[in-house]
Formats: sequence, C-alpha cells, structure tokens
Amino acid sequence: MPELFNAAQYLVDRHVESGAGGRTAVVTPDATLDYAALAAEVHRVAGGLRAIGVRPEERVVLCMADGVPLLTGILGAMYLGAVPVPVSTMVTGAELAAMLTDARARVVCGSAQFGAAIAAAVDAAPEVTDLLLDAPPGTPGAGAGGIELRPGVTATAWAELAAGPAAAAYPTWADSPALWLYTSGTTGTPKAAMHRHAGIRAVTQTYGARVLGIRPEDRCLSVPKLFFAYGIGNSMFFPFAAGASVALEPARPTPQVVAARAAADRPTLFFAVPTFYAALLASDVPDDSFATVRLAVSAGEPLPPALLTRFADRFGIEIIDGLGTTEALHIFLSNRPGRVTPGTTGTAVPGYRVQIRDEHGAPIEAAGQPGNLFVTGPSIAIGYWCRYDTTRHVFQGEWLRTGDTYVRNEDGTLTCLGRSDDMLKAGGIWVSPAEVEARLLEHPDIAEAAVVAAPDADGLDKPVACVVPRPQRELDPAALIEFCRAGLASYKRPRAVVGMAELPKTATGKIRRNVLREVVRDELRAPAQSRQKSG
Repeated sequence: MPELFNAAQYLVDRHVESGAGGRTAVVTPDATLDYAALAAEVHRVAGGLRAIGVRPEERVVLCMADGVPLLTGILGAMYLGAVPVPVSTMVTGAELAAMLTDARARVVCGSAQFGAAIAAAVDAAPEVTDLLLDAPPGTPGAGAGGIELRPGVTATAWAELAAGPAAAAYPTWADSPALWLYTSGTTGTPKAAMHRHAGIRAVTQTYGARVLGIRPEDRCLSVPKLFFAYGIGNSMFFPFAAGASVALEPARPTPQVVAARAAADRPTLFFAVPTFYAALLASDVPDDSFATVRLAVSAGEPLPPALLTRFADRFGIEIIDGLGTTEALHIFLSNRPGRVTPGTTGTAVPGYRVQIRDEHGAPIEAAGQPGNLFVTGPSIAIGYWCRYDTTRHVFQGEWLRTGDTYVRNEDGTLTCLGRSDDMLKAGGIWVSPAEVEARLLEHPDIAEAAVVAAPDADGLDKPVACVVPRPQRELDPAALIEFCRAGLASYKRPRAVVGMAELPKTATGKIRRNVLREVVRDELRAPAQSRQKSG
C-alpha cells in the first residue's frame, strides 16, 4: 500500500497538532497569521475550490502577487489533492494563455493588478471556466474586479472563495502529483516539471535542514517570488517545515523595498539572486540593513566572487552560492556556511549525488576536465507534462541532465562554466534567445536577429541583441528594446542592441553564436547602447 502523505498537512497542520499553532507563520504588509490561522485559511480555500468542482489531480493555475491568497491558494490546492501551478506574474497574456492551454486548466486564480494579462489569457484559453480574483475591497465589478471576461467564465472574489466551509485533507500518496512549475529549461519552450508530495518533504530534509540548518526561531525573507522553484522553497517549504516564519512582499523587489522589509521584519535568512546582490551594492541602502541576517543565499546563476567579497565587506554577511533547477525543485549543489569557496558552487547537498560526464556520457573523475552536470536525488521531478522526447533527453533513469557545463576542482568543489547550450539567464530567470529573436523579427526594420549573453559591469550575463536592419531602414536601439518589452516579459528584453551588416554564419547557414559572444563581450560595459559592427 503506498504511503499516505499530504505536503500541505506536513507543512501546516502538523504544527497545530503538535501544539505550536500560536507561532507566527507568515507576515505581510497587511496581515500576520500564526500557524492555527494559516491552517484554518488553507482549509477554507480548499473548501472553496471543492465547492466550484475542483477535483484531485486537477490543475489550478495561480498568477498572483506574493501574499496570503497565493500562499493559501497553493497550499489549499495541495490539501485538496489538486495540483497548484503558480506562474510568473511577469508574463504577457499570450504567454499565460499558452500555459493555461498546456495545463488544460479550468480554474485560474489571479491578482487584480495583473488583470489585463489574465483577461487576455482567459479569452484565448477556452477550457477556463472560473476566475478567482484577489481584488482590493470596493473594486468595481464584484468578483471580476472590473475585468471584462468572455461569456462562460464565472468570476468569484477571493474573499468569497475562502469564506465557505472548510475541507478535509485528501488522502494523497507520497508519490501523488503535488505541484507543477513551468520552466523554459534547455529547449526554450515552456514546459511543466511535475513534482510529488514527497519531493517537497525531501528538499526540507536535505537543503533546508542540512545546509541552512533552519530552525523554528528563523525568519525568512526571499527576493525571488513564490512562483519560482527557488522562491517557493525559501518562502514556504523551508520555513513551514521547521515551524519558522516568512515575510512576504507583494511589491516588485527593489533595494529600498527589500531593505525596508528587512528593517521591519528582522529576517535571519535572506535569499536573492546575484543580480539583486549587485543592485544592493549599487544602492544607497544603509550598511546595517541586514544586521539580523545570519546567512544569505544566492542561486539562479553563478555568483561572481567579486560580488561575494564586496557584499561581505559592506554588509558583513556571508553568502553561500548554490545551484538548483526547477526540475530538482531546489538547491542540490551548494557551498556551506563558514566554508565558502568563492567562484564555486560548492559540493553536493547531503541526499544528492552529482556526476560530470563527457560527451559520450561517461563520468569524469579527474579535476579540471569540463563536462555535463548530472544530478540524482529525492526531489527530482517525475518528468515534463506532455513532453515525451524532452523528458527522455533530460530525465535519464535516476539522473537529471541539468544542461550546465561544470568542472571539478582539486579541492572537490565544482565550478560552473556556463550552459551546455545557448540558453541564458537574466536575473536568475531562463531566457530563450529564440523567443527574443522571434519578437525582434516582428519589427518592420529588422531582417535578421540573434541574441547572446554578455556580462555587465558586475560580471552577470544579460541578453544582447545582434541585428541586421532591412535595406534603407534606420536602426533605433531604444525603440527595439521597448518593442521587445511590449511583447515579452520585461526581463527577456535585450539590454543592448548591436547593429551589424551581417551575422556570422557557418557554411551550412547556422549562426556562429560563439563569434557573436566575442563581438558583444564588452557591450554592456561600454557607455554607448548601440554600436555599428561588421559581421
């Protein structure tokens, strides 16, 4: 008989049942909930979802700002045995519609500030029948929050959803589907990594317990939001598994916003990506902004050693850099507190094994020889939804092919050399060059386009567009960047545009991206936003 296990019960109800219901669980700008109040809210949301017909293993998509509604929406769906699918709030309507259609979602939960994108997505996703909207009290249009919806879609205010009778936990198994997280991964097309209830418990018992050493008195503050694998671990899995607390910030994270939350909520664990650490260093926030933090964590992309050193010198806090993937649910390779080796991602987290393999798939044991990084462990996803070929390529037996190129150092630590393909990251989020190139080619002035990564002044990779204008057309870099911003999530936009007479290509017509990377290597360090170059 399979093991009965429900991750929402494990994260929330367990503390109430043990007598710790009075401990603070979550703090937001508008509310503070202890574990007893959080459990009651989760149960009511689960009851509301059941009342509109949500069934076990049905997908529920959530496009919401970080706060109690998103938190209880994710937990309530899991509690009911359904599958929450939190998605980025930075997507366009077309991008969201593609995920709704792919997930076969009938129910969408949204925040009113993303109403335009949600309405456009629902209009293009015919299977959606219900929109559950978190809108400020008094917003016109009742449940719809003033959003125009196509006929056949019922809008319900979030407050009404959570006002009904509570539901009991569904008897899920440890291997039951618990959570989907969309990622562009190594192919550039959004795909859902499917995670088990047991995988959530696993990350709390490996990285959470044995690297962070999280304990009930800890308070977590995460710059990455709940819709990231990195963020949901930081702001839900780790604090709730330990009976600790989390501070949630719904606003766009800026150094000033995050420093203010740190001053108000006094976190002991702080999580961010290298780009944000660079932003903090460039800001004028007080040097004692993170005085209560005992440990800072970086992930999402390799942390340049200079940022690590400068952050410790200014703020007096150690950053441990780690590597995780959406497919692994959280960090599986990490430096350790008090044992940080700058420029490396440390060693495997207890409970995981990693291998560096050559192009033939054979393990590389020698130091200094680069290869493809593979990982195996208890939190690996069971595969991608409806992506048979990609699943077979990425999930190889018990091993996950990460798509990163790594090298083992003499001291046993591992160093990332970059992606094994042409994908790039901006602010810790995957960006598909092909997607940005497709948008650029929609512009009437552009004949050819290729997007590659270039390091900025802090050594962090950002997208740069190399474009060939159409004959008799003038290149306007600022307009092209704004054109991309209008049609894509903002983080995908090029940070600079380089005009070229032609793109370098192989004899078979393939773009030589390695040549382009050399061409734009210093582009983001130069004062000019655009520079005309020859092929």
